[in-house]
Amino acid sequence: MPKIVDAEVRRGEVVDAVFRIIAVDGLERASLREVADEAGLAVGSVRHYFASSEELLSYSFATVVDRIILRLSDALAKLEALPPGAPGYHEAVLTLLGEMLPLDEERAVDACVWMAFKNAARIKPFLAAEADRSHRGVAAVVGQLVTALVPDNGSGQQALVIEAERLLATIDGLCMHALLQPEWMTAQMCRDVLERHLAGMSAGQAVNVGQLRE
Repeated sequence: MPKIVDAEVRRGEVVDAVFRIIAVDGLERASLREVADEAGLAVGSVRHYFASSEELLSYSFATVVDRIILRLSDALAKLEALPPGAPGYHEAVLTLLGEMLPLDEERAVDACVWMAFKNAARIKPFLAAEADRSHRGVAAVVGQLVTALVPDNGSGQQALVIEAERLLATIDGLCMHALLQPEWMTAQMCRDVLERHLAGMSAGQAVNVGQLRE
């Protein structure tokens, strides 16, 4: 009797093959044939689950976005369960931000794939909607974090938005440096940079739009 293959399990195996290819050789190599070879499947088997390369890549992008947002949401829930300043609160903040950085093998692969897809979305319209969902999902979590961390100094909502974008830019920069220069941008260096950034935020050094325009 033929073995019944669970469709979601098989899709997951194919997506894992996409991730391995991107992590080693880049997004451009992730064709249906290359992915089939990497997964140990016939091209026809891959086409049974994904009708085209675009469908496969869109699904793969959505998968890595879901993984990252789920980790962030779980970390945010743990953080919100702690009163600000309580033992473990600062560590929970660092844990949350670390979910977007390549601090271990799993997160390194996810970060590499995530960055590759976000960059490709600039010139591949079929990835644009997922890129937008990715940004909005991450920005929402970072926005909540900034609101909790930055003292209310009367600088207004726009200052918090700018502060959130500044933190997002720091994370993106750390992620890129850690992927390209892992010997220098180690997990400890990433932590040290985040510690310095958070110290400035908690000291009330958020960007004040009015002061910038004076």
